[in-house]
Amino acid sequence: MKKYRIIFFGSPEFAIPSLEALYEKEEVIAVVTQPDKPKGRGLKPSPSPVKAWASSKGLKVLEPIRLKDPQFIQILKDLSPDLIVVCAYGKIIPKEILEIPKFGCWNIHASLLPKYRGASPINWAILEGEKETGITIMLMDEGLDTGPILLQKKIPISENDDANSLSQKLAQLGKETILSAIELHKKGELKIIPQPEEGISYAPILKKEDGFFTFEEPAEKIEKKIKAFLPWPSAFTYYKNKLLKVFSAKAVPLKHEEKPGTILDINKDGILVATSKDAILLKEVQLEGKKKISAYEFACGQRLKKGVLWE
Repeated sequence: MKKYRIIFFGSPEFAIPSLEALYEKEEVIAVVTQPDKPKGRGLKPSPSPVKAWASSKGLKVLEPIRLKDPQFIQILKDLSPDLIVVCAYGKIIPKEILEIPKFGCWNIHASLLPKYRGASPINWAILEGEKETGITIMLMDEGLDTGPILLQKKIPISENDDANSLSQKLAQLGKETILSAIELHKKGELKIIPQPEEGISYAPILKKEDGFFTFEEPAEKIEKKIKAFLPWPSAFTYYKNKLLKVFSAKAVPLKHEEKPGTILDINKDGILVATSKDAILLKEVQLEGKKKISAYEFACGQRLKKGVLWE
């Protein structure tokens, strides 16, 4: 079968498996990604992961500041793509671009639409306690993830999954699903299904304050926040007025009459703290200005004691 001429839009690590698969199976004629951003202590401009990968393969890379720039749009038109594939690019694609490719613009979205439309579907699926998620290949329109569904594939969310591990699984599933969709399209077997009007939910872009928690919250909710907000913004609370990030923790079913925040136990597994319902076992933490350490090391260093309220 004839290879499709594809322009790929993407920026983070999540998009690379799909780009790599399309590079191997189809004809990727250009890659569009976010402009270099300052990173590190020296704020040196750093390329997106997608740009770094595409450049290593000698692909044409475009980094528009404005997607509605007439010169940029003309470049896309001159490339005459059969298809534009978008995966975690980070900006809304305007109508002028949606109309360019022969077969439209397809989005690789990391949720089972219409659930979790928006920028952070993986994080919010974990936060809301979903048991499954997946990839939706969607024919893009001008709305926010509102276009018709072309193909969906599901995977379970395990008890041990956090946003990092689930992102890796979905990146691989995205690769498989986009290749399947293209194969079905070439055979004339790809169906266009409007999104259901029921079951719509949203996954807004994460803000730093989303990660904040207190021990007044139930342990299960705290654990979900810790899993959902990796690697950013990270779940956090405060200790002696200093920000304390928590990277790993486990909700422990435990009936108690202690005030939330009471330290129930300290051992090699971590720090067990009373919450409004059950208890939370803190395992890995990082105090503001310090390095990441085990919660047990933190407890020893701060001389925490059982039965004392969290400060």
